[in-house]
Amino acid sequence: MKKLCLILVNGMKFFKYITILIMTITLSGCGNNENNMSSIEKTTPKESSKSQQTTQAKNSLPDDTAVQSIPTLLYMGQASIRIVTEENKVIYIDPYAGDAYDLSADLILVTHEHYDHSDIEKVKNRSRNCEIITHKEAIVNGEHKTFELGYVTVYAVEAGFNDWHDVNECAGYVLTFNNGSSVYVTGDTSKTTQMSDMSDINIDYAFYCCDGVFNMGLDEAAECARLVGAKHNIPYHNITDTSGDHFDREKAEQFDVPNRLIIEPGEEIQLTHDDQKSQTNCDCNWGRCFCIRRKLL
Repeated sequence: MKKLCLILVNGMKFFKYITILIMTITLSGCGNNENNMSSIEKTTPKESSKSQQTTQAKNSLPDDTAVQSIPTLLYMGQASIRIVTEENKVIYIDPYAGDAYDLSADLILVTHEHYDHSDIEKVKNRSRNCEIITHKEAIVNGEHKTFELGYVTVYAVEAGFNDWHDVNECAGYVLTFNNGSSVYVTGDTSKTTQMSDMSDINIDYAFYCCDGVFNMGLDEAAECARLVGAKHNIPYHNITDTSGDHFDREKAEQFDVPNRLIIEPGEEIQLTHDDQKSQTNCDCNWGRCFCIRRKLL
């Protein structure tokens, strides 16, 4: 009987030991699961944060409604230019060449009435308050006017001075934007009496017509560029052929001036100023400029 009791007691002790051992292993496993869950919980927020950062980066990309920090200029051939200001206001200059007239116009500038500068019917999409400025508004009683529009200031300047273009019926324009950058378009012209005083304006980008048939040629345009002293000298309206891209690259490369910048039809540049050098899209060395552009057309 005593042996039986001892067996039972020892059996109970063994069972108790086994039970404790099983509970210990089970609890240990739960602990590991908790650690694993903790590890997952710690990892998941990081992955979520990374996902949020990616989403934010995508959302930060510019779109058609976002306010951009720097005006952009699209050259479309001949004398046709589109500018989108930092306020997303859209300006068309001498509409004729190209097809990028889809953006709603806030301002249309026309230098003179010749058909290759004044096809305003191409700009079918216009804002309710779209303004159209031609030489008739720009020159009043022989005085060249200034237009303060909030998003841009437009200064009408002299143009013409040749057999094909009357100085009283042609205007050039200097546009100054709120980021400080400025653009000068000569329109159709030869050298004007005003150009020798324009170096005081410190123009950033100057477009010079240079077809050499109805207007000044390359040599006279280069002389004008030296008088005006812009930071970037751009040849345009350099061909009389009204087909194709309305631009002659080979002729543009013969425009011999310091800081020459060649923009082909369909290329877009950012309009920067002195205090935006870190964001500039052009690198000028040895009197020539090389720019990062986007081909849009």
